Amino acid sequence: MWLTKGDKSALLEKQTVVLRFEAVANSHPTIEVDSTRTYQAMDGFGYTLTQGSAYLMSRMNASERAALIQELFGSGNNNIGVSYLRLGIGATDLSTQVYSYNDRPVGEKDPTLQHFSIARDEEDVIPVLKEILAVNPGLKIMATPWSAPAWMKDNEHTKGGSLKPEYYSVYAQYFIKYIRAMLNKGILVEAITPQNEPLNPYNNPSMVMTAAEQATFIRDHLGPAIRAANLPTKIVAYDHNCDRPDYPLAVLADAGARAFVDGSAFHLYGGDIAALSQVRNAYPDKNIYFTEQYTASTGSFAGDLKWHLRNVVIGSVRNWSKVVLEWNLANDAAIGPYISGTCSTCLGAVTIAPGVTRNVAYYIIAHAAKFVPQGSVRIESSPASGSLHNVAFLRPDGKKVLLVLNEGTAAQTVNLKFKTKWVTTTLPPESVATYVW
Repeated sequence: MWLTKGDKSALLEKQTVVLRFEAVANSHPTIEVDSTRTYQAMDGFGYTLTQGSAYLMSRMNASERAALIQELFGSGNNNIGVSYLRLGIGATDLSTQVYSYNDRPVGEKDPTLQHFSIARDEEDVIPVLKEILAVNPGLKIMATPWSAPAWMKDNEHTKGGSLKPEYYSVYAQYFIKYIRAMLNKGILVEAITPQNEPLNPYNNPSMVMTAAEQATFIRDHLGPAIRAANLPTKIVAYDHNCDRPDYPLAVLADAGARAFVDGSAFHLYGGDIAALSQVRNAYPDKNIYFTEQYTASTGSFAGDLKWHLRNVVIGSVRNWSKVVLEWNLANDAAIGPYISGTCSTCLGAVTIAPGVTRNVAYYIIAHAAKFVPQGSVRIESSPASGSLHNVAFLRPDGKKVLLVLNEGTAAQTVNLKFKTKWVTTTLPPESVATYVW
């Protein structure tokens, strides 16, 4: 049993109490785990390695950076086993500057992409990523643009606007160049989404892409381009909030686009996590990904621990997600870097100031990532009851993992039932525990 308490008196702390399965019943509530009933296979748990995060990590002392990367991505006793990362294709709102891989002077176009270059990412993102991959070669990577180059857009600006139809095929080749450039650096981009938050024009960078536009872009341009290039990279639709399941459903309703789409990605700044199941049940052969949720520097440790465990980790996985990502990996003492006018309170999993402080998102992800490797499958477990929420997994090594949240203000004693025996355990108030057997 590994425990984190909302009051921080235990932080991913292995408990010394001996827990034994016994054939003794009692009147406590019971969470039953059934490893014969399986659901989705898990691709991993992690964060977004923004350019801002990589910038901070690249400026650490080499030995301190190596120790942090080992702790985050290694699989040993003192490591948390992060197995999935999201990258920005170009700048995100948490970058040191706004950039794409094909920025041109105002009024100048480059339809042949002769000026395409990932040199900006070679300064920090790629070197840090290669150090991460040296520690965890099996790490999976999803990449997402916050905007197309400004000259491809109808407002010719990095913020807002839409991709001009005459540049759909050019933009598809922009993705191809990016995927190939990363491959040339020894980095496989497992999946891409065509646009981060396609209904949000307010970030810088950002770009609006309607469901109809995304279906057309995937069907007629991006999908055929990836297939023609013989690249293994998957296309994942949407990548925005749970309040608009109509968007991924509309993309998937287009048979031409659907043929190229691996699944749909979600955030939870609006709507209900059950929207993931709505989309999955309509297209059960398509995967579900949960790709972003931030914790705020203005929030409370206990409040964020409870909300994110209930909704993001337990909630998304019980609603078919195979990936769970919190937002930003790292920030500095001023909660930066970020682009002016964007999120000034997005708290990273760690603060590098210098020295490393582990924040609430570190523990939110660690309680799953450390114990649930890639290839684990979700298995049946009892639904939420009272203050208790849970999700269970079967690992490739045959061990079972049960993640339990007690979001109540009182301690809760509960039975964990597997086959015909019970373990009785007590969770402190506002705490999360991971059990492995």
